[in-house]
Amino acid sequence: MKTYHLKTEQAIPISIEEAWDFFSSPLNLSKITPDGMQFKITSDYTPETKMYAGMLITYIISPFLGLKMNWMTEITHVKEGEYFVDEQRFGPYALWHHQHHFKTIEGGVLMTDILDYAIPYGAIGRLANAILVEKQVKQIFDYRVGAIERLFGTVI
Repeated sequence: MKTYHLKTEQAIPISIEEAWDFFSSPLNLSKITPDGMQFKITSDYTPETKMYAGMLITYIISPFLGLKMNWMTEITHVKEGEYFVDEQRFGPYALWHHQHHFKTIEGGVLMTDILDYAIPYGAIGRLANAILVEKQVKQIFDYRVGAIERLFGTVI
């Protein structure tokens, strides 16, 4: 199984407490996901719900052509104020391991996302990644950068 890797970093002009409060709430994920994905959390969480190790989050997404898919991730590791990890339990990927790291820097917080993923179906999956998936994953993370800048501003 071929795995793919993406790492992004973004400086955000807010405190580590504000960053953790926002990003550790599953319901805020829809605020930084492209509208075209028709992303909807189907788990029953309130805005006060914060991530914890073992938490399962279910979604419906439409990654392309209006095709709706169910997706389930588990929050496998949490160190409050520093990082959390989500891993796919059911969904479109053969592997999805996404680390979210937060570090205080001058003027705010450095947020680092480290994603390792794999596509099922062998050679067909590798071709799909080359043609569509890799570009789409990158576009999602690029969209997130813009959404976070609109929500919080940029660190100069």
